[in-house]
Amino acid sequence: MFLGVDGGGSKTAFCVLDERGSVRARARTESLYYFSEGIELVERVLERGVREICETAGIDKSEIAGAFFGLPGYGEASADLNSLDAIPGGVLGHDRYACGNDMICGWAGSLGAVDGINIISGTGSMTYGERGGFGVRVGGWGELFGDEGSAYWIATRGLNAFTRMSDGRLEPGPLYETILNHLDLEGDLDLIDIVLNRWKGSRSEIAALSRVVVEAAEAGDECAAEILSEAAGELAELVHATRRQLDFAAGEKVPVSYSGGMFTSGVMLDLFGAALTEGYDQYELRKPLFAPDIGAALYAARLFGKRIDPEDIVTSAL
Repeated sequence: MFLGVDGGGSKTAFCVLDERGSVRARARTESLYYFSEGIELVERVLERGVREICETAGIDKSEIAGAFFGLPGYGEASADLNSLDAIPGGVLGHDRYACGNDMICGWAGSLGAVDGINIISGTGSMTYGERGGFGVRVGGWGELFGDEGSAYWIATRGLNAFTRMSDGRLEPGPLYETILNHLDLEGDLDLIDIVLNRWKGSRSEIAALSRVVVEAAEAGDECAAEILSEAAGELAELVHATRRQLDFAAGEKVPVSYSGGMFTSGVMLDLFGAALTEGYDQYELRKPLFAPDIGAALYAARLFGKRIDPEDIVTSAL
């Protein structure tokens, strides 16, 4: 049995995969993004999630032959690495596990852990790619000065557009009414109270408003459409930079896949595909094979000596 854990900005997903490739159980808990709540959050979430997934799979923790924990923010605070690396050992009761950034889960799931690049646009954004066993990360610098093209990035630009429409600096379009109705604002300035006072600037709450921007773009709002177009361009730039660092040869077709909530929007996916291939014929955009939690379990199997062919993975066993 192999355990995969995909941490994210809004949830943590768990998966148990057996050596034949059958998904034996999946579970979800709250996010273990610990930077705002403290590193103790990681242990609490993992304790609960591992307990639930083992109960669902009908196994004991001791039967897990290998596990991979994809943790959000892993590697971004050097002082935390020893603590993060130790926590899963206390949860599992053994040392058959490895930790890394959750970007690896997205790559392994979307491409089946083969050479290529995965672009993530969820609460944050980044790419992870591998070529010949060498991995590269690009992006993921956080919402204050990075995460271009992410849900948070899109949402904050949508909120800014709302304020300019409210002031008369922009002609009001569908985005204005969509945000007004979605947040049930009695007055435009109540936006300040909701986002800053009630939500206290919550990263996940703000990022969720990206769906409102997509809705407004689909309703014909030119400003919202421009925000999504710019986001797609930023995501494509992340892929281009990753390709260069992995030193793919000129003319070599590079498999590219995607993960994260923004790509559930057909509009966003189409814009990204167009931005990626504009002026380039060196990419093969692939639909994701599996969710990141399954990718994490697949990667765990590889780390601990069992290569499972992606074609052998059976998700209908649940």
